[in-house]
Amino acid sequence: MNSSQPACQYELMAARDALEVIQGKWRIPIVISLTYGTKRFGELQRDISDISPKMLSQELKALEINQIVVRKLHDSMPVSVEYSLTPLGLSLKNLLVELRLWGKHLRSEIVGR
Repeated sequence: MNSSQPACQYELMAARDALEVIQGKWRIPIVISLTYGTKRFGELQRDISDISPKMLSQELKALEINQIVVRKLHDSMPVSVEYSLTPLGLSLKNLLVELRLWGKHLRSEIVGR
């Protein structure tokens, strides 16, 4: 066992924790949509047109549990609900910019476009 093994294990655990929160087909698109500001459920569904209402609801709940998204209920008639990023969710912004840049690079290397 060398001295770098505990540091490596810690880094691997941190990466797994991060991936656990943003994994899946829909969570990153939801977060990206919310980087443009607070949105209601219907607005999110229009931004991510191929997500079902059930899946959007499930993913928003998961992101809320992980403190990435905050749900705000407005006591109006009819009742309205808004979603926005928490400070922790906003901290993903630079990571998502880098992920998109890498995705563009990957596309140009693999696909040639």
